[in-house]
Amino acid sequence: MMLRFLPAFALLLALAVAQRPAPPDPVTLSPSQRQQLDSAVNELASLLAQLQQKKADPALVADVAIFHKAGAMLKEHPEEFFVPEDVPKFLGVLAQGLERGRQLLAGTSPWTSQPARRLHGYVSALDGSVQPYGLRIPPSYDCSKPAKLYVWLHGRERALTEAAFLDRAQKVLPGGNNPADEGQIQLDVYGRWNGIAYHWAGEVDVFEAIAAVRARYNIDPDRILLRGFSMGGCGAWHIALHHPGFFAAAEIGAGTWPLRSQLPGFPPYQAGPLRIYENIIDWSLNAFNLPIAGHGGENETGTSSIPPPPPGTKTRGQLESSLRVRAQLEKEGFPSEGDPYDLRLPGTPARFFISKNTGHGTGPEVRAKLDAFLKEHGSRGRVSPNHIRFVTFTTRYPHSHWVTVDHLAKHYDRAEINARRLDAGQRYEITTQNITRLTLRETAAARQLTIDGHPVTVKPATQLTLERTGDRWALAKPVRGLAKTHRQQGPIDDAFMDPFLLVRPTGQPWNAEAHAQALRMLARFDRLYAKGLRAHPRIKDDKDVTPADIAQYNLILFGDPGSNRWIAKLQGKTPLRWTRGQISFGPQSFSATDHVPAMIYPNPLAPQRYVVINSGMTIEDREFTFEYGMPRLGDFAVLKVKPAAEWPDIATAGLFNERWQLP
Repeated sequence: MMLRFLPAFALLLALAVAQRPAPPDPVTLSPSQRQQLDSAVNELASLLAQLQQKKADPALVADVAIFHKAGAMLKEHPEEFFVPEDVPKFLGVLAQGLERGRQLLAGTSPWTSQPARRLHGYVSALDGSVQPYGLRIPPSYDCSKPAKLYVWLHGRERALTEAAFLDRAQKVLPGGNNPADEGQIQLDVYGRWNGIAYHWAGEVDVFEAIAAVRARYNIDPDRILLRGFSMGGCGAWHIALHHPGFFAAAEIGAGTWPLRSQLPGFPPYQAGPLRIYENIIDWSLNAFNLPIAGHGGENETGTSSIPPPPPGTKTRGQLESSLRVRAQLEKEGFPSEGDPYDLRLPGTPARFFISKNTGHGTGPEVRAKLDAFLKEHGSRGRVSPNHIRFVTFTTRYPHSHWVTVDHLAKHYDRAEINARRLDAGQRYEITTQNITRLTLRETAAARQLTIDGHPVTVKPATQLTLERTGDRWALAKPVRGLAKTHRQQGPIDDAFMDPFLLVRPTGQPWNAEAHAQALRMLARFDRLYAKGLRAHPRIKDDKDVTPADIAQYNLILFGDPGSNRWIAKLQGKTPLRWTRGQISFGPQSFSATDHVPAMIYPNPLAPQRYVVINSGMTIEDREFTFEYGMPRLGDFAVLKVKPAAEWPDIATAGLFNERWQLP
């Protein structure tokens, strides 16, 4: 049986794509301009080689490498010169990079102390690529004192290549989203261009950029505030509600909300993961412990959801995001009160503003209130609350302040914890739903603990881990066997949120057609990831993989037990049964001559890492630059070979249970 998307969803997705304006015809470089581009990229590569040989500071080398990366991407994708003005502008950006490289080779780095705007880079642990970020440095910054950090997520921009970002990040841009100067540093995140709206690798980019700034500047970890608008609002909703204990506050403007997670009819292996990545509404309760200011324009007309609602559906544009989060908080028991344009929800720190007579933007009155909100919570900083309410649907996102959800009874069902810390931390009262193991921190004074109505004997400790068996809780014993837990819960696409390595086969394949399909899938992923997420992934031949690689990376293996030596080493150690003639998951069997298995599983050779067989990210091609990317295969699948096609048909797919077993 071939499994396909819902026709209604496919129509809505087509409408979403059709509503976007077509890009103009790309610019054709003259021979002279092409020569200038090639020369700049080659010279930057030479300078980087000299700097590495000289063992220059890696952080400063990354500050030069971002310019080489910008030029290399333009060489690979010349269609990213969108208008004639881009040519001299981008060549000027590369000239600036050459100047930096020569300065660093001479032992100086003046860009690190220039006022106002600074450009830096970091090497991503995720895929080994260099990524840029911009900083706005206030005149008052004193490196001897910890500073606040505002993290800014930009909106969707059709032409924001690396070169365009490097050019723009050095300029002061007017607009209603610039906050008042309260002595903060502002981080402008690149987010891998439009990188799935700060989901997946785009989400990783946010946290890696923050870490890079903290490594170079004196940042107070308790005064990091998140900001975003439009596509940046979409990303900020996702990141804030999934990481409620990380930021001191979040200012979130507009932002699409996902429609397809509300549609019926998806198979369980697709519907379940949709609850992680596309249901900001269901995560709204996490605003209980994170001050959020949601806002939008009264006359907002932007696309409210991705895909857009059916024609004729009444919406308030991207204001819908904050309206729907607020409505869900009211359902959770926190009714709003006050002026409809300035609402509070007593019992939570959430605020919701509407800019009068404003479209896709922020009015001056609301901007002033947002500045006051940022000042209040930036000055107070992140605090450890005595009452935590936290909801999750996956152990990929398990943390809220001093609570971590380690295991669920069932992934993708709502899991909730309501935890109170009383009597100066001596007594704890906790209720849970769909949780079987959890960890409490900051428990150095703990003496009494009641969970789901049952007392548990505890002693003071830096942390306590509790486990549920049946309807009883007790202090946990070490986990025996496999269990879905943080960064080890699937689906397949989850492997690409931590450092990963693609492994290419070099041996003799069992079946030529199936092998060719696996290689086409490898090529597809490399192509789409490079274009959409701005990096060619690491790749090695199977014979070159080292023990250090196995320990450091999620291994993404392509081929079969004949062609890939690491797939051969997995034989008998996972639920997959694979012979020359047959592929089986449990009772389901398929011919190995014209089928390919795909799977994610804890790596038997390195249990803290994943191993993935015959799959890159499973989202659709167009979703690599879309607001949302839906995992299509769950934890495992058998794919029907489709000659000459990069993506095969799905013959079967599913999710492993909480013990990584077949259901």
